[in-house]
Amino acid sequence: MLAGVNVALGVTGSIAAVKTVELAHELRREGATVRAVTTSAAESIIHPWALEFATDNPVVTEITGSIEHVELCGRDGWADVLLIAPATANTVGKMAAAIDDTPVTTTATTALGADVPTVVVPAMHEPMYDHPGVLDALDQLESWSVDFVDPRIEEGKAKIAAERDIVTEVARATTEQSLAGEHVVVTSGATTESVDPIRTLSNRASGRTGRAVARACYARGADVTVVHDGPDIAWATVEQVESAAEMLAAVQAHADDADALVSAAAISDYTVEQSPEKIRSGKDSLTLDLESTPKLIDTVRDEHPDLPIVGFKAEAEGDEADIVEQARDILDRVGLAFVIANRANVMGEDETEAVIVRPESTERVVGTKTHLGEAVADELASVLP
Repeated sequence: MLAGVNVALGVTGSIAAVKTVELAHELRREGATVRAVTTSAAESIIHPWALEFATDNPVVTEITGSIEHVELCGRDGWADVLLIAPATANTVGKMAAAIDDTPVTTTATTALGADVPTVVVPAMHEPMYDHPGVLDALDQLESWSVDFVDPRIEEGKAKIAAERDIVTEVARATTEQSLAGEHVVVTSGATTESVDPIRTLSNRASGRTGRAVARACYARGADVTVVHDGPDIAWATVEQVESAAEMLAAVQAHADDADALVSAAAISDYTVEQSPEKIRSGKDSLTLDLESTPKLIDTVRDEHPDLPIVGFKAEAEGDEADIVEQARDILDRVGLAFVIANRANVMGEDETEAVIVRPESTERVVGTKTHLGEAVADELASVLP
């Protein structure tokens, strides 16, 4: 997601600075090169050697005659983005007032003057975050196109955001905004049909592919709605659903203002009338009467004839040619933009193999589900008007 991106990481004197070693590792796992800049207050919490180890680069702890701030974030500087994580109330206020009395604030002023994308990750006690002056400073920075990763409000503290959410915002700040202004609805993961108050029918889908698609769309500038039975997502609108019927209803509720639908969920093909009480065990046999569920993409297509829809087709048997043929049948029948075809054995795995099936061509995608998500987002951007 960050392949080839140079990240200048500003670290300030919040206790959350202890999280920056893992943050630097996460940035590098996504392909970024990282160089850290610290304030003296940050060095009281985390030693520069720890950041040097995490980034595999020397750490800027003072501004010298080498004008490190310009070399990093000047108009012809090294960095593609300045990420300040954590950002204290002190640093946020100084950035808004162009006060340059630490290596981080001096680098920030340089970056803002040179139009280097800047991402700020506040972390402080909640009353400090709610201080009118801090809120004014945040508003001022936002007016200068600074991006923020909102903190998690817990235990009276505005805690630093999760590493993955920070990486996602850095990706959005450094990725071509090919989906800017588009509203993309993504279904993800498995649906679950209740047999009784305890038992359910479901499948093995983990939702990793759907979330990867949603994340890649967000990084390319889209407003994203994720419909799933899964975790909350900081950067997306999330509709929590369980059954196939609930998923269909949630998608229908958003389809009117959607610019595209990516139907990546493994939606139950059958449902059952739920028993109001637990079905007692001990029976030699039990018969369940299954009823077909409405096909989500067919229903949405009938209601929205012009909406670009991306389908997914998983098959447990057959070779690649057979899977592509099945995908093309769906593509033609429903009038889809394209279909992602893959084998069911990739469910729950980190790696995947898939084929993008277009009306006139196909393309194999092999790698991580993050890589597949990026391929789907790029393909979607190419087909939207």
